[in-house]
Amino acid sequence: MMRRTFIAASRVLSPRPRCLSGGEGTEDVSEWAAAPQITQQASLYVHWPYCLRRCSYCNFNKYISKENNDHIMTKCLQRETETLLRLSQVSCITSVFFGGGTPSLAHPSTFAAILETVSRQVSLSDEAEVTLEVNPTPVGKSKLEAYCRAGVNRFSIGVQSLQDDDLKILGRDHTSHEALQTIEEARRLCPGRVSLDVMFGRPEQTVDSWEKELSELLRVCDDHVSLYQLTLERGTQLFKQVQSGAVALPAEDVTAEMYQCARKTLHQHGFQQYEVSNFARHSSVSHHNMSYWKGNQYIGVGPGAHGRFVLLGEGGVVREARTQTLEPDVWIREVQQRGHGTRRRLPLSHLELLEEVLVMGMRMTEGINHEHWKLFSPQSGLFEVFGASVRVQELLQSGQLILDDRGLRCSWDGLALLDSILPALLVELERQISQKPQVDSSVSAAGGQSRNTTDLQRQ
Repeated sequence: MMRRTFIAASRVLSPRPRCLSGGEGTEDVSEWAAAPQITQQASLYVHWPYCLRRCSYCNFNKYISKENNDHIMTKCLQRETETLLRLSQVSCITSVFFGGGTPSLAHPSTFAAILETVSRQVSLSDEAEVTLEVNPTPVGKSKLEAYCRAGVNRFSIGVQSLQDDDLKILGRDHTSHEALQTIEEARRLCPGRVSLDVMFGRPEQTVDSWEKELSELLRVCDDHVSLYQLTLERGTQLFKQVQSGAVALPAEDVTAEMYQCARKTLHQHGFQQYEVSNFARHSSVSHHNMSYWKGNQYIGVGPGAHGRFVLLGEGGVVREARTQTLEPDVWIREVQQRGHGTRRRLPLSHLELLEEVLVMGMRMTEGINHEHWKLFSPQSGLFEVFGASVRVQELLQSGQLILDDRGLRCSWDGLALLDSILPALLVELERQISQKPQVDSSVSAAGGQSRNTTDLQRQ
């Protein structure tokens, strides 16, 4: 789920390369960079890269393993977890998410070992949310109870569709019946803590067929549903099929109607939409994903994982965007040699940090409140940054955007148009922040170390 969130966000922004040495134009980071309430805790994402096969629509970082190296992978995941926790100097991990790939292919002992590694170094509450992505196959279903004994207390099940023909087109290796059986077992083991991932905008799908599928979904689901529009990714099998005319996707206005239909139907059945793609009832939100959307620190472990945290263990004062080496074999070798497989490090400027807080926060129905924004921007409040903008005023007057004493957020109608609203907000944010005087500081954006972007790529 995290990967889908950042795929959407990356269409709007990405960190910009820049020189990190001190001198003219260097920001005074002392006001915002390492506030204790931000840096003392983080969530943890662990990536298991292996799958049995690749789905027709998927371009995520996943590999078909040619040999069983689960033991080596587990040891390396443990070691990288230790290293990155030590570098971050966080005192608490608030939640853990095991994603992939297909992490439910891994032995339950893998997750028990990683959770034990975390608990040895930092605080991990017995009540902390520990989520595992599950492929709803008979094999996945058979291991659910063992996963719970290993410490998992929430399941995210990749149902994608309840139509067998669609599952075949998508290249999924489960049937709708197997998905229903997995859901039932997961709900027995973790009542109220089972999320279903469902995809709309699938080939040949209609609004009528989607409405019927939603009705069936609501008969079997637990208290959390994540809805994602199928995205056509270049280089995938599905992309080639669509390009050749062998398969047709629904028109844009049809998928928009599907989204609105789902929002209304879920609301009628007691689900509250709390984020663009996520719905929950009985307060069963994903606390792990909420930490992303609120701009909190997170540590990414495993091949291709992403992280955002301050390296207090190296004397850092600003948050870094970190990416681990993609290829599992290369990543394993790097972890064995130096304790981690970080391929790319980019310290975030103040503007880039605020851009991420804005983009992620606006995905939530609650938006961004004033107190939370001040944690990252103590000198420029939401009213100061956005209140005087002509374009923002137009969005406010149209009813798509709300800026009031609670904070900044989209209206019900505006949330469906977020992709068209964000560019205006980002332009105004950059304009306002760039007008602030730049103060020379002996502390550079790399935490006092003069390293340029090229040097950071391999450390």
